[in-house]
Amino acid sequence: MSTVITFPVMSKDESAEGVLSTWFVRTGEPVRTGQVIAEVMVDKVSMDVEAPVDGTVTCLVEEEAAVVQGSEIARID
Repeated sequence: MSTVITFPVMSKDESAEGVLSTWFVRTGEPVRTGQVIAEVMVDKVSMDVEAPVDGTVTCLVEEEAAVVQGSEIARID
């Protein structure tokens, strides 16, 4: 069963877009719980996204892409 990773809601306007600044892993790489896998930004505020479980990551959004907060950005199997 896959674990869905979503873009964090970082502003009061949940429909606002942010940017997936950087992936620190690539599709197919193993990740560990708590490992920082990406950096996201909304309104010049950045935040790290951590893996909530161990597994293999599948990145669904490209770096520098605009993403609506709460949208799926990756899966971990």
